[in-house]
Amino acid sequence: MPIIDLQRRMRQLGEIRIGHVVPTGKTRRDGKPGTRPAKLDKFRFTSPSREILTAVAELYGGEVQPWTPANGGPAEFEVYSTTNRLPVLIPPRDAVSQWYELYAGSKCQRRCDGVTEMKSDRPCLCDPDNRDCAMTTRVNVMLRDVPALGQWLLVSKGYYAAVTLPPAAELLAQAGGYVAGWLGMEERSAIVKDKPARFMVPTLDVEITPAALMAGQITGGAPAVASGPERVAITSGRPDYAALAAVATSAEEVGKLWKQAVDSRHMDDDLAKVLKARGEALRAKQASAASGDSGPHPDDVERQLNPADYGDAPPPPAPDEEGVYEAEVVDAPDPAAAEAMWFQIMAAAGPRNMTTAQLETAFAQRHGGLHPSSASVAQLEAFLTALKGGEL
Repeated sequence: MPIIDLQRRMRQLGEIRIGHVVPTGKTRRDGKPGTRPAKLDKFRFTSPSREILTAVAELYGGEVQPWTPANGGPAEFEVYSTTNRLPVLIPPRDAVSQWYELYAGSKCQRRCDGVTEMKSDRPCLCDPDNRDCAMTTRVNVMLRDVPALGQWLLVSKGYYAAVTLPPAAELLAQAGGYVAGWLGMEERSAIVKDKPARFMVPTLDVEITPAALMAGQITGGAPAVASGPERVAITSGRPDYAALAAVATSAEEVGKLWKQAVDSRHMDDDLAKVLKARGEALRAKQASAASGDSGPHPDDVERQLNPADYGDAPPPPAPDEEGVYEAEVVDAPDPAAAEAMWFQIMAAAGPRNMTTAQLETAFAQRHGGLHPSSASVAQLEAFLTALKGGEL
């Protein structure tokens, strides 16, 4: 049985990229040669492991060669493949994540869902019509035929990836297991300053019909571990929580289902995963609607393609081809700090005669179904303040 309060994640083997950095022929303000991101029409792989990339090259073409990130990070290896379509396994949870992010050097200063800035647990700091933060979409997949256990990350800062990938991931989450599919790339175009601009957009396709997916009939050589919908369906004597969560229209509704499951002693690890995934998906959907983001301004597209050509602000210190600082893909959680904060919460709840289950339920209700084990330190600290202040 797993440790309940330990946040688990699969090992990241490397990154799948749809661009690279090329010289501009100009000199930056710091005296270094100027570079800019440029699109590719075939996938590029980077990884610290030469052995894994050798297997990638044998499957998808290209040669393994040394690579040093533009920001001066640890040396890795890269392969320019000869394919723009990859057979993958798509995980049932966390296949796609999105944030508005602002970096200073290699440090993420802000990470926002459009409503709340997560690093400070404050309301969004950006002007919705002129954001300082850039939308960032991350896709996690397993390469079906590569003999290595772990996931590969693809990062996109484009508008079209941001609006098309999350709905697909939300639907895939209903499957309850890994789904065989394909990661591809498509070229899109937009008119920028009265001129056509072209850029690449990542895509996800699956080897299963939507009807079969919703029925849990996973195919394509990807056996699934029994998960939320399947487990709930065969459990007698309790409501079909997964089915109810699937038709819920708000994170608050999922939070009520969470409380009902806890109060009725129906909650288990599998059901918690299902409700958590559905709650997170609905929160992201609500945040997107609240942000009122109706699409990219042409200048935004141009900035994504040629950020070094804009002189209205000092150029960022060597982002990669997608504008992401590789020194920090996603802030790693601090389990020790989160655990210490949870112990403080439990201590504060003692005089109030609140059980652990009641605390978890109260936390989930305040955070749209989010379980404390997946919460940030800031969220736990805010909950502790509310508990001490008598708000619960």
